[in-house]
Amino acid sequence: MDLQGSLMNYKEIVLTYFLDARSFINEACKELEPCHLIALTFASTLMSVWIYDFIFQQESLTSRFKKQFFRIIRRLPFIGSKIQKELDKALDEMANVVLNMKDGMSFVTVLPQTGLKQEQVMEKLKEYSDLSEVSWDQGKVSGTVYSGDERLTQLFIKVYEKFAWSNPLHPDVFPGVRKMEAEVVRMACTLFKGGPETCGAVTSGGTESILMACKAYRDLALENGIKHPEIIAPVTAHAAFDKAAHYFGMKIVHIPLCEKTMKVDVKAMRRAISKNTAMLVCSAPQFPHGIIDPIEDVAKLALKYKIPFHVDACLGGFLIVFMEKAGFPILPFDFRVKGVTSISADTHKYGYAPKGSSVVLYRNKDYRKYQFFVTSDWPGGLYASPSIAGSRPGGIIAACWATMMHIGEDGYIEATKKIITAARFIIKELKKIKEIFIFGNPEVSVIALGSNDFDVYRLSNFLTAKGWNLNTLQFPPSIHICLTMLHTKPGIAQLFIKDVQDSVSGIMKDPGAKTTGVGAIYGMAQTIPDRSMVTDISKAFLDCLYLTEMPSSTKQMNGSHGHH
Repeated sequence: MDLQGSLMNYKEIVLTYFLDARSFINEACKELEPCHLIALTFASTLMSVWIYDFIFQQESLTSRFKKQFFRIIRRLPFIGSKIQKELDKALDEMANVVLNMKDGMSFVTVLPQTGLKQEQVMEKLKEYSDLSEVSWDQGKVSGTVYSGDERLTQLFIKVYEKFAWSNPLHPDVFPGVRKMEAEVVRMACTLFKGGPETCGAVTSGGTESILMACKAYRDLALENGIKHPEIIAPVTAHAAFDKAAHYFGMKIVHIPLCEKTMKVDVKAMRRAISKNTAMLVCSAPQFPHGIIDPIEDVAKLALKYKIPFHVDACLGGFLIVFMEKAGFPILPFDFRVKGVTSISADTHKYGYAPKGSSVVLYRNKDYRKYQFFVTSDWPGGLYASPSIAGSRPGGIIAACWATMMHIGEDGYIEATKKIITAARFIIKELKKIKEIFIFGNPEVSVIALGSNDFDVYRLSNFLTAKGWNLNTLQFPPSIHICLTMLHTKPGIAQLFIKDVQDSVSGIMKDPGAKTTGVGAIYGMAQTIPDRSMVTDISKAFLDCLYLTEMPSSTKQMNGSHGHH
């Protein structure tokens, strides 16, 4: 009876407050005319919608306020002019480096009046080839060229010659290219342990493969009533996911790593899942540190919350599929893992095909159909394309098919064995150098280095002076080497270890010395709170790639391009 009485008293109190509130509102509005009430209701509704749209956007409120703050700061006369002066100085240096003007060198800016003979064209091409000061064939470049085998190059030339004019957009004209593309996809599906229902497409590279998966899951999310689709991905996921979010109007939610393992924090990923989540992402391995994310754990989340799950194996896909047979077992990462709905893998990396080929694979056609683009009302006829490009180079697809057929499973297993053996040797030897450390426990071909004793970018500078070309990373400061077949040549791995040892010895003579060159730029870039400034510098660098003459001043260049 006491409980019932308490509930009755509670209801009476709530009712009393409600009646008092209603009386107050009625009293406050009694002087207003009905049209005023309608206008107030309409205005308050519009204001509520505006506030909601202002707060809940793809970019967070904090990020937008931060950008606006720095935009105002850069417009202040004294500060803005000083910043601009420093930017112009940096961009002048950048333009000078990119142009790489050698004595007597000039740029072609108009068509020759009379076409050059083929011999003359080949002579010119040799000049362009000789511009490079980095000898990638010496085995001192991280990633970039994954095979370099001369016999394979000759195969590319012969295949491309036969299919140079082909275009998969016209399968009726070039049925052979259509057949080869279908076979490349099917061979890749088999390698990633997919059944007969798995499917996919050939793309121009890892970025397009990732874009296609994101586009597919965005369209699927929109069909399921998700108005603001979100990508949940580790901070180490490839930047192509950020590009996909930017292109397709999605929001990307970056998940932190477990500091010790450098794998994505699965608990943090679970907390980030919301009603807007369109897809989950893991890498196998990720680019910065070469670590494979906990794919089986994330797949459980995907199944539990019924969310598509993409595994990005663009970098090491054509290594990890052969590692078990090469004697280096790793945890399941492919279609054997229930919950994995798509995989991207680059045939032009460890598949050793020529640049411009990759595959995106799906568990079934129900996912792939969202990747396709079709318009049925164009006066030019029905238009349907499987990926971003319309016309595509059939010669590249043919060369990819020829590469896979030529190397075969035994060839890939042998190449994998050589690369992973070299990587394990380098890891073992690097761990003996106490002034540096390796991030996480890399299982594939990428090894990232850091240091608690000196600025690790100095190590990059020292190695560059010795002819090495490594990748510079940030957040945290680090450098990495991505091993390829070129690094398995006799003595290359041993030379790398020796050069690292010698470089560290040189650095430790003055461990607190300042870093110069590219390392200094990376170090500075990480400390700049105004990330839009870093973005502006990066865009200006891209502008420099298209220069055919040294600008009279970078400031003029910036003004003409509207960057500032």
